Amino acid sequence: MTTTSLPPRAGRHCHNAVNPLHSALYFSPDLGRELAALGLGSSRAAYFAARSAPMGAVGAGTVTATFYNFSHDLVARHVPAMWETASPEAVLAARLRAADATLRRLLGEDVIASPGMAEAAELALRAAEACGRSGRPLYAAHADLPVPEEPHLAFWHAATLLREHRGDGHVALLVGAGLDPLEALVSHTASGRGMAPAWALRTRGWTEADWSAAQDRLRDRGLLDAAGELTDAGTGLRKTLEEETDRLDRAPYEHLGAAGVERLTALAVEWRNAAVMAGAFPPDLFGKG
Repeated sequence: MTTTSLPPRAGRHCHNAVNPLHSALYFSPDLGRELAALGLGSSRAAYFAARSAPMGAVGAGTVTATFYNFSHDLVARHVPAMWETASPEAVLAARLRAADATLRRLLGEDVIASPGMAEAAELALRAAEACGRSGRPLYAAHADLPVPEEPHLAFWHAATLLREHRGDGHVALLVGAGLDPLEALVSHTASGRGMAPAWALRTRGWTEADWSAAQDRLRDRGLLDAAGELTDAGTGLRKTLEEETDRLDRAPYEHLGAAGVERLTALAVEWRNAAVMAGAFPPDLFGKG
């Protein structure tokens, strides 16, 4: 049995604090402006390009596989055509400029220049040292990128590494559980923690008929009830998925150690809360309705 000095779910709590400071970029008008200047005016094309650029000029199949919960038809409307407009190298440079502008706008110049930001960057990068490339394509591609010199961008880079490492492991578990991309979205939303259906339908390329069909498939497996709520079996499956994701993602946080995880979490919680208060995310992004 693996032993660890970390408190239960400490890694998950740290992820939940750090990850929003990575993912705020994808809701940022700064990213939209930077990529529109490259000719990528569609918000979906901008997202697909910004997140997949570390993998190079990949095709629709690779994006669908690695992002997992998007409709392939939606992906194929933008990929690989977007690479004819903007190269991965240009997108990566624009992404970093947008991350800089986003963090400065959400957190303020005092936080950006603070000793705490430099400390958080060092802690998050140390945690990422223990991430593994094998079987984790999005993480592996990002791990090949250079670490930015400025502390707030180094922190954002490390937050991205930690996010993609955890996400790659989670996708493997979804496949193992037999949850297809939309079933994963529907069951996550039914848990009360996932994206609101309206957002999932609008951004992931699915229709209401697709959503209803996925609900029916989950009902056939005894995971969803007639009202669209998780059954005991469905709740148990989602709980197991999160616990197994924690297990596959434990190495970075064990490497950082309990004191480091606690400190990184404390710093990131303060900045996450400030970012949320500054409007980093749409107010209707999450929920069952």
